[in-house]
Amino acid sequence: MRFARNAVICAASVFAGTLAAPAFAQNPYDGNWQVTIVTKSGSCEPTASSMLTVADGKITAPGANVSGTIGREGLVRVSINGAYANGQLNGNAGSGKWNGASAGIPCSGRWEASRQ
Repeated sequence: MRFARNAVICAASVFAGTLAAPAFAQNPYDGNWQVTIVTKSGSCEPTASSMLTVADGKITAPGANVSGTIGREGLVRVSINGAYANGQLNGNAGSGKWNGASAGIPCSGRWEASRQ
């Protein structure tokens, strides 16, 4: 009887430990990011800012058509409302390049981001 009770306690503790472990490892860049874009060529807005959210390495934004990822090493690849961007995050900041179009006229520039 004592053996059965100890076996049940051991099995319960192993099961509880499994439940406590996170299902997915958190990406080191998860969180809210303030992103500012600056147009260097073309007729797009001269500057624009947006708040993006990263969760499990996936990028989202309210009210925007966003598709993209941030790798564990900080490599950024994203499409936002038809514009494309890539770059690098490091710690709580990052930067890169983007390109898109306004009224069919190509434009491009740089972006900078900071974790909020």
